[in-house]
Amino acid sequence: MEESRKNPAKCRECEASEKSAAVRAAAELQRKNGTGNGRKKFIRAWKKAGRKITIMRDLDYLKLLAKEYPTVKAASSEIINLMAIRGLPKGTEYFFSDLHGEYEAFIHLLRSASGIIREKISETFGYVISDDEEIALANLIYYPERNIRRIQKEGKYTEDWQRITIYRLVRICKEVSSKFTRSKVRKKMPPAFAYIIDELLHVDYNDDNKKVYYDEIIHSIIDIGMGDEFIKALCNLIQNLTVDSLHIIGDIFDRGPRADIIMDELMHFHDVDIQWGNHDISWMGAATGNLACICTVLRIAIRYNGFDVLEDGYGINLRQLSMFAARVYKDDPCERFLPKILDENIYDAVDPGLAAKMHKAITVIQFKLEGQTIKRHPDYQINDRIHLEHIDFAKGTVKIHGKDYKMLDMNFPTIDPKDPLKLTKEEQELINNLALSFQHSKTLHRHIRFIYSHGAMYKRCNSNLLYHGCIPMKEDGSFEELKLKGIIYSGKRLLDYIEDAVKMAYFLPDDDPTKDWYRDFMWYLWCGPKSPVYGKDNMATFENYFVADKAAAKENMNPYYKLSEKEEFCNKILKEFGLPVEGSHIINGHVPVKLKDGESPIKGNGKLFVIDGGLSKSYQPKTGIAGYTLIFNSHHLALAEHKPFDRNHENTPKVTIVEKMKKRVMVADTDTGKELAAKIADLKELVAAYRGGIIKEKLE
Repeated sequence: MEESRKNPAKCRECEASEKSAAVRAAAELQRKNGTGNGRKKFIRAWKKAGRKITIMRDLDYLKLLAKEYPTVKAASSEIINLMAIRGLPKGTEYFFSDLHGEYEAFIHLLRSASGIIREKISETFGYVISDDEEIALANLIYYPERNIRRIQKEGKYTEDWQRITIYRLVRICKEVSSKFTRSKVRKKMPPAFAYIIDELLHVDYNDDNKKVYYDEIIHSIIDIGMGDEFIKALCNLIQNLTVDSLHIIGDIFDRGPRADIIMDELMHFHDVDIQWGNHDISWMGAATGNLACICTVLRIAIRYNGFDVLEDGYGINLRQLSMFAARVYKDDPCERFLPKILDENIYDAVDPGLAAKMHKAITVIQFKLEGQTIKRHPDYQINDRIHLEHIDFAKGTVKIHGKDYKMLDMNFPTIDPKDPLKLTKEEQELINNLALSFQHSKTLHRHIRFIYSHGAMYKRCNSNLLYHGCIPMKEDGSFEELKLKGIIYSGKRLLDYIEDAVKMAYFLPDDDPTKDWYRDFMWYLWCGPKSPVYGKDNMATFENYFVADKAAAKENMNPYYKLSEKEEFCNKILKEFGLPVEGSHIINGHVPVKLKDGESPIKGNGKLFVIDGGLSKSYQPKTGIAGYTLIFNSHHLALAEHKPFDRNHENTPKVTIVEKMKKRVMVADTDTGKELAAKIADLKELVAAYRGGIIKEKLE
């Protein structure tokens, strides 16, 4: 004690040494024991050493973090970087739904950022350039390769054109990159031009020396013949920066000509997620080997003349089907099955008469396989859908919901009236070979795996709840129940279970005895009355083909669709999924909004957005438009209303602000901001561990 009073500095040195020794001893216990007592002693010793922390993470985790940030300087630098990012405005999110294979329209919307790039051009140049020049610059940004080739052929690709174009592109690039950190923008740049673009984006126009330097850079690019490559790089960077993240609210497949091209585009996008729709589920089911789903995707593709996506896109061999159909239905005109030719095939043109025969052949096989599936699963409670068993072949009628209807077509050479669900030997061989074709399609499985890795039944993101179809409800507003394997599910719990089941159907090994149940369930999700991705009590495919009376083909929407027009039920759903009522939204697809009939995509007093407006050509006569994009930036939510796509005309959509944010939304306010805050806390603990000697820095 006396020694302490005489030499307080020495006393403090001893005390610090003791604390350090205590910390090292506790750390050794932590290393030996992992959690439990070693961890508790470690935390007590750490607090005793004077460190202001509440919970010290496992030392093993901090050691892993130390591999990425091996010094105090590296960890501190990242803390500063992450804190700076949290202080920036949030990036712009884009929400698309129901793409339905319309690859040209979708790619145009994606590259044009649903008209926002055109808006940026107008804002940047005002009245300095004409409308025609604005349109030309916008089209160059959307399709740089195509437009550069055209300008070169026209003899207009001069040094002056290149210099002016580069100048204008740099101005637009500065505008769209203003909300990102310099490091994030640089990461998005093509490596070959990253340094040059970075320099041009940060030129001081008031400095004469810098202006000379700027001009010399552009002159050098043009002089060495790299102008076209540099212009392409700038155009791609502008596209990349304008759409920060992309949400696809289901139904990538069916009806349109090339869903495979859309999938390739999505796989190259930097940040995308997918909420599964019923048409996606049917293709995912086909990829699992579900025979009814295989028939379904083939039937729809043939019905809409989609031979290119089947044969050129996914390599599905249809030769055996065409030969079978041509022979079995040789004298049958198959008028009910003539394809809807909305798009011409480029690679695999098929005569409409033969296509109709193929269409009928695969449809009959589908109905047989669906009937077999329903019989295997009485718990589905849809026995009334086994229509082949309810045909009176003598009278030419079918009983639907207790009423007899006249059949429009009774030519069924492959159906045995005594056993209508049994496949003929040829049909069985045919469907087995088609299943092998699906199984061995590398492109299909590459796309399906991406849909699994980037997809889910729903997503909660920045106070928005995203899903494709519905949350099944009863008329009284309670959540509809579905009993699966003896357990009742509803609401969020139902969607969580379904997501697990969908994964099981694909990823379980083929010899797993439970796989068949999950594989069959994929078909139920496609069209079942309590399926959240379907949302109707009936799928009247059979009735639409074979019965003239439209009353037989009635499909009733789940009560959700009426109830969700009221704010109270939207709030109930938001609470069910753990989201705050204030400031949250539901973003939904699946049901086309008939704008021409006065319908609005905004429901539930602004709580619900239905953004399927008819991107698919087959829906546009009903909707009057060509789809919506919901755009969420740091200032507002906006809806872009699209015109039918025409590659030869201006396609800029009408953009309407539908909700302004109370204050500008910063990265710190987003889910990403919360993740960054957690990482900052981890890094601060790592810095404390370095400074306390718990973890050693790797100094050079």
